[in-house]
This record gives sequence, structure tokens and C-alpha cells, in this order.
Amino acid sequence: MDMGGMAPPSAPAPAMKARYMHMTFFWGTKTEVLFTLWPGARGGGMYALALIFVFALGAILELRGGGRALEDWLARRRARPAAAAAARTAVHAVRVGVAYLIMLALMSFNGGVYLVAVAGHVAGFLAFRTGLFGGGPTPVEEDRKYDPVCCS
Repeated sequence: MDMGGMAPPSAPAPAMKARYMHMTFFWGTKTEVLFTLWPGARGGGMYALALIFVFALGAILELRGGGRALEDWLARRRARPAAAAAARTAVHAVRVGVAYLIMLALMSFNGGVYLVAVAGHVAGFLAFRTGLFGGGPTPVEEDRKYDPVCCS
């Protein structure tokens, strides 16, 4: 049969396996947190590891929330203004990166991930910002005293 110079039709592309993404909160261990297929359907142990990771991210975010340790370190070193600004900027970049990782983990819409993210923030706040482990509560800076997002 003459196709008039047209190429023969190609074979259909193999069908890709459809993946389902939840758009409401759900409970279950078969979910993806941060990375494709992690923990996925690998079992409860990998799901528990993902929950521990999200908990640690929340606590680490609160570790840097106070800011007094960096300021004390810069004062002891008598850092130049440019070096101090670079150090503050680097710490801020790490803090924002960790906050975005937590946000992406929450986008899995898994109830367990949500609960451990909140628990990580609570544990980190209790441990690092209330003075439980020395240093006393973090003082509120005067310029942020009435800031609605200031929670110190």
C-alpha cells in the first residue's frame, strides 16, 4: 500500500503507571515524603524513618529560631560588619531551606507527617527557645515586639 511518502505509524508508547496524589489529609504508611517513592510502599520502617527525619527538621528549625548563639559568637570574635552580615545571611539561608523542606513534606498530606512536623517544632521550641537547656528565654528585640509573626 502506498502511503504517499508518509512514514508508517509508530507503535504506541508504553503506558506509564499512573500515580495518585492526595489532595486532602489521609492516614497511612504508603505515601511519598519529599522524594519520589520515598518511603512509598517499602513498609512501616521506612515510613518511621521519614517521620523521624521530619521531626528532626522541625526541631532544627527551632534551634536557629532564637538567634542569640550566633550573635554571641560574632561578638566574641569581634567580626567585621561584612563578615557578620555574611554569617547571618548564611544561617538565614539554611533556616529558610529547612522551612521549605518541612513545607514540601507537609504537601504529602499525610496526617502522621503533619503531626510529627508540629511535634518537632514544639520539641525544638521547648528545648532551644524557652531556656530549658541553659541561657534563659530568648529576649524579644524592641523593633519586633509588636510584630504579629514574632513568637518569642
